[in-house]
Amino acid sequence: MTLSLLDAASAATSRRDVLRGLAALGAAGWALPGSAQSAYPSKPIKFVVGYPAGGSVDLIGRVLADALGPRLKATTVVDNQGGAAGAIAAQRVATSTPDGYTLLVGSSNELVGTRVVNPAQRYDGLKDFTPIGMMATAPVVLTAAPHTGIKSIPELLDLLRRNPGKYSYGSSGVGSTLHFAGELFKQKAGVFMTHIPYRGVAPLTSDLAGGSLDFAVLSPSSAMPFIRSGRITALAVSSTQRLGSLPQVPALTEFAPLKGYELVGWYALMAPKGLPADVTALLASQLQTTLQDPVVRKKLEDAGMVMATGRENLARFMADESSKYEKLAEFAKMREA
Repeated sequence: MTLSLLDAASAATSRRDVLRGLAALGAAGWALPGSAQSAYPSKPIKFVVGYPAGGSVDLIGRVLADALGPRLKATTVVDNQGGAAGAIAAQRVATSTPDGYTLLVGSSNELVGTRVVNPAQRYDGLKDFTPIGMMATAPVVLTAAPHTGIKSIPELLDLLRRNPGKYSYGSSGVGSTLHFAGELFKQKAGVFMTHIPYRGVAPLTSDLAGGSLDFAVLSPSSAMPFIRSGRITALAVSSTQRLGSLPQVPALTEFAPLKGYELVGWYALMAPKGLPADVTALLASQLQTTLQDPVVRKKLEDAGMVMATGRENLARFMADESSKYEKLAEFAKMREA
């Protein structure tokens, strides 16, 4: 049967209408065979932590991964990749595909400190990531092993001045916030201790409690179980105010030789550079909501952290921190050759 000209025109119009409808469905995100990709997230999200399990970064990573998963309607996985004060994991995330499925639970260590100490580092924390949001800050705790007999900052200062170079302190690695905090203490107080870098906080706290190390700079979450059990002594915290979870422990700035001392660690959620704007916005929004969750807040505050809002200008904050660390590294001659 032969179509009339009118019938042919009507058929062509119908075909165009169908094609327009299919295109509209695709643009709206409907799954069409062999076409538009599924909306984010459509597969598990990996939260990379640059330290072994048990430390402060691991703690915040697990708390947030557990809380963000249901909000994003996604499976979340925490992947611990320790080494080089977090820099090994950060390098891997920086070179990952920027699709929102590999995120870095970052800290001041690998995002600022390690590059200041080692300019040859292959990634730049200020340039090679998409900032999603600040999660929390935390002071560090200056601690003593029982065998030293030291119970206070005045006792420590007297001991170090009478025995220059005899004692050592440990941190979680060269370029870590704990390392910078220890060097700032030496600078402000005019004393000397030998720095011993460790690969993570677990062996560090073990050696301190066991008497193989004299002093250590620790994150509150790592130190608290040992402090509360009496296995190590907390001497002071690095913030300008005392910590709510350790109210009996003074701030370093309370002592005249250390007036003005302040250096805190911080934690931020980061993605590889080039993360799409819509995925960045979704993650940032859900992070802000999660940080207001009372259950999340209690878990992190009990571990000695101070909650962030997620709304801070993270890029600007990191640039300011980098400048501060640069000056301290130059003074303390911390840069690697």
